[in-house]
Amino acid sequence: MNRAFGLPIAVVVFFLIDLYVWQAVKLLIRSSSVLTQRVVGYGYWGLTIVSIIAFIAALTYAPAAPPIKASFRTFLMAGVFIIYISKIFSVLVLFIDDIIRFFRWIASFFQSAPAPSQTPVTDTLQPVSTGISRSEFLAKTAVGLGGLHIGAMTWGILSGAHDYHLRRVTLKLKNLPKQFDGMTIAQLSDIHSGSFFNKTAVKGGVEMLMKEKPDVFFFTGDLVNNIAPEVKDYIEIFSKIKAPLGTFSTLGNHDYGDYTDWGSLEKKRQNLADLIGAHKTMGWDLLLDSHREVKVDGEKIGILGIQNWGAGGFSKHGDMEKAVANTQEYPVKLLLSHDPSHWRAQVLPKYKDIDVAFAGHTHGMQYGVELGSFKWSPVQLRYKEWAGLYEEGDQKLYVNRGFGYIGYPGRLGIYPEITIFELKSV
Repeated sequence: MNRAFGLPIAVVVFFLIDLYVWQAVKLLIRSSSVLTQRVVGYGYWGLTIVSIIAFIAALTYAPAAPPIKASFRTFLMAGVFIIYISKIFSVLVLFIDDIIRFFRWIASFFQSAPAPSQTPVTDTLQPVSTGISRSEFLAKTAVGLGGLHIGAMTWGILSGAHDYHLRRVTLKLKNLPKQFDGMTIAQLSDIHSGSFFNKTAVKGGVEMLMKEKPDVFFFTGDLVNNIAPEVKDYIEIFSKIKAPLGTFSTLGNHDYGDYTDWGSLEKKRQNLADLIGAHKTMGWDLLLDSHREVKVDGEKIGILGIQNWGAGGFSKHGDMEKAVANTQEYPVKLLLSHDPSHWRAQVLPKYKDIDVAFAGHTHGMQYGVELGSFKWSPVQLRYKEWAGLYEEGDQKLYVNRGFGYIGYPGRLGIYPEITIFELKSV
């Protein structure tokens, strides 16, 4: 949608949400003093004005500006996002009351007027109800739920953004040579270095990975948000990632600079060249529709990497035919492919000899619930495979939940992930 057209629509939608929630706030403060009502009113609508101004400023800001400003933009957008997502929760609760009112209004047309009471008037006092009305109860619930969600999302920034979770996964492969039985692979995905605001925490995450002493390391794309300079301050940290049998990487959709206005194709190409150079500087072997072999005691397996290929409107830079060329000799093939939709769209129907694909991209939306084997996130409405291990026949896909974050600078329920795989022969 054209920004000049879409921005006013978004502002109007925000205002209508605020107006709807304000009805509940007014109901809750109607018994308060006039001064209290004025303070709450000015505070509520003042926050609305500030939020809308922040939203407009963030959208009209150029992403190619210096990183410190990019970080400021991220927090501006996060603040607006947290406030309005939380208000939408309030709106959903308030809507229940409006639905009830609507149906009661419809039902009133089908009811006869009550006959005049024949009961004589007496001086008997009737008991007075001390409860609260349904409308007041729902208003309190709506405002409380919205406030609770704001608190949770804020906690997700302060605590969840760098709460790295180490996940251990066993991959049983029927054609795995015995020399590779027990080999370990570490995977990171979606670093998004342009979003980081805590360098010490990032360093701690890398140290956590290296304590596992993996034999092989995989990075499955999205080193930056938009521009190559975002990773500059973190090259030294990620250069610490080493593995004796190889450190392999590939590109994600954000790495190509497709979401930034470059002004010229030459500048965009130079940005990609600089990003590729960053992989080289860190000692990561970037696989661009190509493959490498890992050799142990005379036996080999193939490591393939494809450039970003995503279904549903995402960029399709990758070429699987190039990646699989001359790989027939390998009994096991492991594929690095950023977008998990590629597995179902191309790998499953056309490349039956790909044993495991490693992906990322979804971040688990950085928002959801994981309790034991139960997991839920809104992102599953878009992706069938969005977090964890998936299997069809003898083929497997693992979707990493991501190391970094973008947009919302935090994690709530779906935490940043470092994955350690162990290969086992069956």
